[in-house]
Amino acid sequence: MTAPNPLLALDYLPALESLGDDYYDLVAAAEFPQHILRFRNDDIVRSLGLDPTAVSDDHWIEAFGKFQGREPLLALRYHGYQFGEYNPFLGDGRGFLYGQVRGTDGELYDFGTKGSGTTPYSRGGDGMLTLKGGVREVLASEALHALGVNTSRAFSLVETGAALWRGDEPSPTRSAVLVRFSQSHIRFGTFERLEYLNRPDLIAKLLEHVIDIYYPEARLFTETQERYLHFYGELCDRIARLAAQWMAVGFCHAVLNTDNMSITGESFDYGPYAFIDRYDPRFTAAYFDYAGRYSYGNQPIICQMNLKALQKPLKLVMPNADLEAALAPFKDRYETYYQQRLLQKLGFEHLESELAAALVSQTLELLSAVEVGYHDFFLSLTQQFSLDWRGDISQIFSTTLQASDPAAAAQLKAWRQLYHRCLQSLTPEHLAKVTATLQQTNPQTVLLRPAIESIWEPIATDDHWQPFYDLLNKIQQPFEQRQ
Repeated sequence: MTAPNPLLALDYLPALESLGDDYYDLVAAAEFPQHILRFRNDDIVRSLGLDPTAVSDDHWIEAFGKFQGREPLLALRYHGYQFGEYNPFLGDGRGFLYGQVRGTDGELYDFGTKGSGTTPYSRGGDGMLTLKGGVREVLASEALHALGVNTSRAFSLVETGAALWRGDEPSPTRSAVLVRFSQSHIRFGTFERLEYLNRPDLIAKLLEHVIDIYYPEARLFTETQERYLHFYGELCDRIARLAAQWMAVGFCHAVLNTDNMSITGESFDYGPYAFIDRYDPRFTAAYFDYAGRYSYGNQPIICQMNLKALQKPLKLVMPNADLEAALAPFKDRYETYYQQRLLQKLGFEHLESELAAALVSQTLELLSAVEVGYHDFFLSLTQQFSLDWRGDISQIFSTTLQASDPAAAAQLKAWRQLYHRCLQSLTPEHLAKVTATLQQTNPQTVLLRPAIESIWEPIATDDHWQPFYDLLNKIQQPFEQRQ
């Protein structure tokens, strides 16, 4: 007798399904000519209480390639602001909510697909995902997770054998279906659609659902308005923290439309993203973002604008003044979180406030003014740092200074004077932690575009996957010291 599929035997919960079909449509998965498992996330399998050795590749393909044995499959309805323009013709156009399960941490998680076929919201599209797009999302989500960013993760990637035609890739190109593991499938745009339909009753119902599952501390408030306000204030805080995480690790999401903003404050949906090479706030990852709306440096203000847009549906169930008051601290909170992250990249867990602000500001000025890679600068700091720097300023970046042109050397000398002051301000206990903080914060491997292209070429030309797995292993352990 064949053993049951552990992935199908998970305790799937009808949390979102129980809200009723005002929020989704029932759909069916596409049938594919081929199923090759290219990636499986055993780390997530463990977090579900399963032994990865008991889950075969065939189990994975049955559940998350052929989608057998799971009903219902839900395509969620949502709208959104896309590049500032409201679009009421959205929804899950090439994916669905496969199921919801609890992890060993007691939290509820979603399995959501990408590239699994057409739905009522495909709007003439084929509902498919290119293999390269799937590979890129696996790499992005795993890299961000390892760097401490609150992100969805790739659960599996199955190549499906269908040939696709795309304007931004050499075609025909290969196809795949990706499964994401995320905190929630609910977007800002889920609420925006309900405002468009003038359904405050459905907004209130969805809001109570979100609070029950993702903001349970709000249940401490018995008054409805206090409960709603706590949710929105906490969401603003989570988004401020997320924006700071992106900025500190040098990540440009590229498409921060409101339908790509999660109601849990989680980062997801990685299309034309990029990690910056040099520090340039104007850097834009998406080739179609002609005005630079979603540039690297604009990400914090765009997040704030999207939270402001979310106020429109929420105003149907709570006072506008309360929403404005909850959003008001966003900029200060973002700057606080960002400063904390940058200080850690510079080796400091704690600094006196004026020194901290000055060091972060002067570091960004230095990175803007000199020809140095963003990640290279912090990695060089990690590799060259010595406790002797506290006593002898001339040792700080001494080899780098010798190799610098006069203009860069002048900038670096000014920076190291401030860095030296910061080191001198530390107690011996805090000074002893600088090396570890640097090593635990600045990655040895960064997912820059050339690295992605270098592993894609052997896949595209020779179906050779080992470079992909090698790169994946490095970005999943980015702080591991390598020769």
